[in-house]
Amino acid sequence: MTPPRALPLFTVLGLLAAGGLWLSLSTGAAPLTLSDLFSRPDSLEARILFELRLPRAATAFVTGALLALAGAMMQVLLRNPLADPYVLGVSGGASAGALLALLAGAGTLLLQGAAFAGALLSTFLVFVLARGRGQWNTTRLLLTGVVLAAGWGALISLLLAISPAARLQGMLFWLMGDLGYAQLSLGGGLVLLAAGALALRLAPSLNLLAGGELRAASLGVDIDRLRLTLYLLASLATAVAVTQAGNIGFIGLIAPHMLRLAGARDHRLLIPGAALLGGALLLFADALARGLIAPRQLPVGVLTALLGVPLFLFLLHRGREAGRD
Repeated sequence: MTPPRALPLFTVLGLLAAGGLWLSLSTGAAPLTLSDLFSRPDSLEARILFELRLPRAATAFVTGALLALAGAMMQVLLRNPLADPYVLGVSGGASAGALLALLAGAGTLLLQGAAFAGALLSTFLVFVLARGRGQWNTTRLLLTGVVLAAGWGALISLLLAISPAARLQGMLFWLMGDLGYAQLSLGGGLVLLAAGALALRLAPSLNLLAGGELRAASLGVDIDRLRLTLYLLASLATAVAVTQAGNIGFIGLIAPHMLRLAGARDHRLLIPGAALLGGALLLFADALARGLIAPRQLPVGVLTALLGVPLFLFLLHRGREAGRD
């Protein structure tokens, strides 16, 4: 996509994110209107908005943006358009840590700490085991991640099997992806800004790597260093996203695909565009999760999966038709 076409793209993405934010703030068991934004600070509407809806909307946007950013980097790292942020087992480690904390009756802060520690442990194990004594390459990285993810899955099944019935529902909601316990935190936003800035700085090298490792190496790209940086950045973004909201699928897979079909193949556009689109998609999904059967709420991860499957199949069909033209 040429620079003149970048402005319309980001205008559309910005409007989409703004629309998702407004829908997320206004939707729920107690619908809010535009005038409620200017209510008295001690009013019920203001408390609902600033104590419940705004922290949840901010967490949804940051989580979606982190997942989309991690997905874009994973797809370049593994040179596989079907790669998503969870493919290397980071979410499995986070889920195991979170379930152990829930089993012990931990609060929200300890729960998030345990999930983040589990994600970091999984990242470290994949890196060490994939490297071994041989060459660190994408095939070994992917195989190690898949096997470790299967191991985490077995541990998660064991934890669910031995958990008391009183804690089982909370565990299942966390595994399905839930923003019900979202709290306004600057940590996720800072990680998003830092990871996005570093990924954007690497964008020229990512463009070369997407064209092939030999070509990138011949043009001066340090392939091993770039792989390691991408792996660490994508793992960090995924760890923070899973820590904040549990396992929310398809956002990291779909957002980069949608932008590539729109013509944004240059990573200088794809990286910030994916973050904006991923955040907007999760805002819309969370609003639907709270509004479909209000006052009850659905886990947002269920909706992203239900909507993501047909949308991704449509994108695959669209991409195939575009390739024939």
